[in-house]
Amino acid sequence: NVPTEVHHPFTKFSEWKFKLFRVKSLERRPSEEETEGSEVSYNSSQETAPESTVVSEDLSLGSAPQLLTNFKPQESENSNAVDSNETDLKRLGNEAHVTAIQQLCRICGASFKMDQQNRSYPVHGPVDSETQDVLRRRERRVTSWPELILKVFKTDVRADVDTIHPTRFCHNCWTIMNQKFSHNSSEVYFPHNQAVEWTPHSAACNVCHSSKPWGKRKGAPQLNPNKVKKRKTRPEFVKKPKTSSSHSIQWKSNKVLNQMMDSCKKIHLDTNLLVVDYPSDFVKSVSCQVCEHILSDPVQTPCKHLFCRICILKYIKLMGCYCPSCKYPCFPTDLTAPVKSYLSVLTALLIKCTVSGCDKEIPLGKYSHHISKHRETKGKEAYAHINKGGRPRQHLLTLTRRAQKHRLRELKMQVKAFADKEEEGDVKSVCLTLFLLALRARNEHRQADELEAIMEGRGAGLHPAVCLAIRVNTFLSCSQYHKMYRTVKATTGRQIFQPLHALRNAEKALIPGYHTFEWRPPLKNVSTRTDVGIIDGLSGLNRSVDEYPVDTISKRFRYDVALVSALKDMEEDILEGLKTQDLDDYTSGPFTVVVKESCDGMGDVSEKHGSGPAVPEKAVRFSFTVMNINFPNNNGPVRIFEESKPNSELCCKPLCLMLADESDHETLTAILSPLIAEREAMKTAELLLEMGGILRKFRFVFRGTGYDEKLVREVEGLEASGSIYICTLCDATRLEASQNLVNHSITRSHGENLQRYEMWRSNPHHESVDELRDRVKGVSAKPFIETLPSIDALHCDIGNAAEFYRIFQLEIGEFYKNSSVTKEEKKRWQATLDKHLRKRMNLKPIMRMNGNFARKLMSKETIEAVCELVPCEERQAALIELMDLYLKMKPVWRSSCPAKECPELLCQYSFHSQRFAELLSTKFKYRYEGKITNYF
Repeated sequence: NVPTEVHHPFTKFSEWKFKLFRVKSLERRPSEEETEGSEVSYNSSQETAPESTVVSEDLSLGSAPQLLTNFKPQESENSNAVDSNETDLKRLGNEAHVTAIQQLCRICGASFKMDQQNRSYPVHGPVDSETQDVLRRRERRVTSWPELILKVFKTDVRADVDTIHPTRFCHNCWTIMNQKFSHNSSEVYFPHNQAVEWTPHSAACNVCHSSKPWGKRKGAPQLNPNKVKKRKTRPEFVKKPKTSSSHSIQWKSNKVLNQMMDSCKKIHLDTNLLVVDYPSDFVKSVSCQVCEHILSDPVQTPCKHLFCRICILKYIKLMGCYCPSCKYPCFPTDLTAPVKSYLSVLTALLIKCTVSGCDKEIPLGKYSHHISKHRETKGKEAYAHINKGGRPRQHLLTLTRRAQKHRLRELKMQVKAFADKEEEGDVKSVCLTLFLLALRARNEHRQADELEAIMEGRGAGLHPAVCLAIRVNTFLSCSQYHKMYRTVKATTGRQIFQPLHALRNAEKALIPGYHTFEWRPPLKNVSTRTDVGIIDGLSGLNRSVDEYPVDTISKRFRYDVALVSALKDMEEDILEGLKTQDLDDYTSGPFTVVVKESCDGMGDVSEKHGSGPAVPEKAVRFSFTVMNINFPNNNGPVRIFEESKPNSELCCKPLCLMLADESDHETLTAILSPLIAEREAMKTAELLLEMGGILRKFRFVFRGTGYDEKLVREVEGLEASGSIYICTLCDATRLEASQNLVNHSITRSHGENLQRYEMWRSNPHHESVDELRDRVKGVSAKPFIETLPSIDALHCDIGNAAEFYRIFQLEIGEFYKNSSVTKEEKKRWQATLDKHLRKRMNLKPIMRMNGNFARKLMSKETIEAVCELVPCEERQAALIELMDLYLKMKPVWRSSCPAKECPELLCQYSFHSQRFAELLSTKFKYRYEGKITNYF
C-alpha cells in the first residue's frame, strides 16, 4: 500500500510528469479511453497556456487526479477525515476567490473601489447607449462589448469562465474605449503588453492573499512560477509580462522612469537641497511622485496627487492616461493648479544654492531669479578679455551702437559668410533664428513665441484691417479708438491694436480710388483724376453769399472709381461664374454690367450733442447695386453673376451723401448734376480693368429703379403727390383715374418729360397757366435724373393698407347706406375696429401707418376678423374677395424677379387687377366717386 499524498496543481510539465510517473508505477493499468483523455487534456493545455503563464487548474486536475481516483488503496478513517477537510477548504477557497475576482476589472485588474462612484460595466452583452452614439458617429459597426474589448485591448473575452475571469470591467477601461473612437485615433493610453491574464485558484493566488486590491499597489504581484510556494489550493491570476517571467511586472516601466529621472536632474532640484531637515512625510508632500525632486510648476490630478507639470505630461504620454500613484484615470485636460495656500508654503521653502562658492539660502520662489544672476555673471566672465591696463572692459549692452559694431565686427563677418553660403544671403533670418534658439534655451518661451510670430509675418498685434473692422463694427469714433489703443498699449506693454495712421493706410485699399483702370474712349466732361477718394459734392462750383444753402455739406466718390472698387470686390465671384458656365478663364469680355441706382431721404439726422456747423437736419443718400453681369455668347448672353439679395444693404454701395432736404430741387440738382454727367459719359465707353491677371472690358447699363414716389417726382420734374396728376407712370388725373379704373398704360418717359419742361419754360403757344399746365401734364421743373417706370413696393403696401383700413371702418358703420355721418360716428367705428383687431390679431393701434402694421393687416386672418363686425353677408363676401385679389397681386410687385418667383401670378395679374378695379367701381363706389389714391 502506498500512503496517500495531497497533490497541488503544478506549473511545470516536468514536475507534473514526475508525479504522474510515480502514481502510474503503483496503480493498475488504466483503460485506453482514460489514456486518450489524459493526452487530450495535455494537448489542450499546451495550446492554450503560454510558457510564461501558470497552467490552469482544470487542466492539471483533469489528468493526474483523474488517474488517482482509479487507484484506491486501503485507507484509514483518519485519512478520510483529512480528505474531507481538504475538500471543504478547497471549496471555501474557490468560493472566496470567485467573490473576490468579481470586484476586479476583467481588463486591467483594478478594483472597482478605486472609483469613488463604484462604476462598472458587464463584459458580455451589447454596448451602452453612450458608447453606441460614439461608435455611430465614427461609423463603426461594433455593437457588443466582447468585440469592442478585442478591438481595443486585444483581449478575447468570449471564452471566459465565471469561476476564473471577472465578469465586469472598470470605468477607466470604459473611458479608454470611448476615447479611442471619439478621437478617431489608433493610439490608446493603455499598455497592451501588460494586460491581465486570469488563471484558476492556486496556492500562490494574489487575489486571495492580498489585503488590498493589487491594482492599488505600486508594484505588481511576484509571479515567478519557479518559486511558487506550496499552499492550500487557491486560484491565481497573472499579468503577461513584456520581459521574461523571472522579472516582477510593474505598472510603471522602470526604464522609462529612470530616463525621466535622469533628464529631470538637469532641470529640477533634489530634496537634499532643502535647508531644514523636514520630516519624510512633509518632504514627500512637496516632491514629485514621478521624479522624486522638489515640485516644479506643480499640478494636481483629479485624485489630489501632485506632480511636476513636465513629469506628469511625459508620464501620460509614455505610460497611459492614469495617475502614477493610484491608477485613477487622468488626462492632460484634467490637470489643475494646487490651492494658493499650498503654493505659498512651497515657494517659501529655503533652498541651498547649487553654485559652488555661493552659500546663500534662497526661498524656492526666488531661486530662478537668483540662479539667473549667476549665469549672467558667468556669461560676462566668459567673454571678458584680459585687461592690460586702462579702463575696465564694459559689457556689450552698455556700449554705444558704434562700439557694439566695432566689437561684433568679426562675428558679423562670419555670420554674413555663413548666410551667403547656406541661406542665399539672408543675414536677417540667420540672426533671428540664433536669437530664437537662445531664448528657447533659457526657457524664455513667451518672448520666443512673439519673435516667431514676427518672423512668420503675423506679428504680436492685430492686422490693421482687423483693427479697422473692429472700429467700424463697434461704432467707435477715431478719438474713442485712439483712447482704447493707448489704454491697451499702456496696460499690457504691447501694441496689440494698431495706431490710427495704420488704419487709414489699410482703409485706402478698401475705399474707391485704390485700383488703376482706363476708359476707352476717355470720358467726356469728367475730371481725369482717379486718385481722389472723397471729393466735395459741389464739384468746385463757386459759392456766393446769395446761394442757398451756404452750409450744405456733401461728400461723394467719383462714380467710375466707385464702380471699379465694387467690381474688384466681386472679382472672386466673377471668376467663379466663368468656371461655372464653362467659359475660358482668359475671356477678356466685353462683360455687360447692370447697375441699379437708388436715392432716398434719410429723415432726421440732427446732431444730438456737440457744436458742429449749422446744417440741415435731413440727409439724402445716393447709392448703387450691381445686379448682374452677363457675357455675350453665340447662343445669347450668359449670366456669370447675379445678386441673390438685391434689396440687401450689404450689396448697396454708397456713392454720395448730402446733408440736404430731398424736397429742395435746386440743391439736389447742384450736387447730383456732376454725378449724372459721369453716368451719361460711362454709357458710351468701355472700362478696361485688370481682373485675375488679365485686362478685361466692361460695359455698364444703368437702371434708376430705387426711388420712391416722392423722389421720382422730384428728379423727373413732376408736381408733388398732392397734384391732380396722380400718377408718375401716365398722364391721368385723379378724376379720370376714378372714372376709368381698368384701362391704363405707361406713357411717361424721361425724354418726354424733358420736352414738356422746355414747353413749360418757353410757352411757345402763349397759353394761360392752366392751359399750359394741362399741356405739360404736371411737369414744372427740369428732369435731371432718368428713372425707369417702377413701383415702390414698401410705400405701395403702406398706402394700400391705409386705404383698406379706411374701408374696414366704413363697412363696419354701413357707410354705403347713409353717407351723411358725423366725425364722432367715424371715430367710434375706428375705435371699434382697433379694439377688435387688438383682441383677435394682437394689432395695437398706431398713429401713422407703417410697414410692419401694413403687412399684418393685409392678411386672410385679418379680413375674417373684420367680417365678424360687418353685419351684411353680401358685404362680407365682397371684402373677402377684394382682399383675396389683393393678396394674389401683391407677390408680383414685392418679388425681385416675378417671372422666376411667381410666374403663374404674373400671368394672372391683368385679370386680377381688372376684377379688383370692377369691385372698387361697383361695390365700393361710395368711396371712389371722383377720387382715388395714388397706389390704387
